[in-house]
Amino acid sequence: MVEVDKRRKEKKKERNKRKKEAKKLVSQRFYKKIHVYRKKASERMSTRKIYDHVFNVKKEILLRRRKVYLLLGEEREKVCKFVEELIEKKVY
Repeated sequence: MVEVDKRRKEKKKERNKRKKEAKKLVSQRFYKKIHVYRKKASERMSTRKIYDHVFNVKKEILLRRRKVYLLLGEEREKVCKFVEELIEKKVY
């Protein structure tokens, strides 16, 4: 039990030492967000957010069709056919 307490105290001292050193190296403005740059935090995947995956589009809105780039002849026909197939499958 005594050894565990000693190890905890040593770790705490080491953490405090690192914090003081970081405060010296990093400006006060950025020190508030220093946890982002720690190794453990940088290796962790970011949490999912609701807005990352869901888009609720209103059905009433009409989207304007515009050409992104010019297609000629056969290319245009292939793209139109592909888009029509997607619409039939309702994959949009």
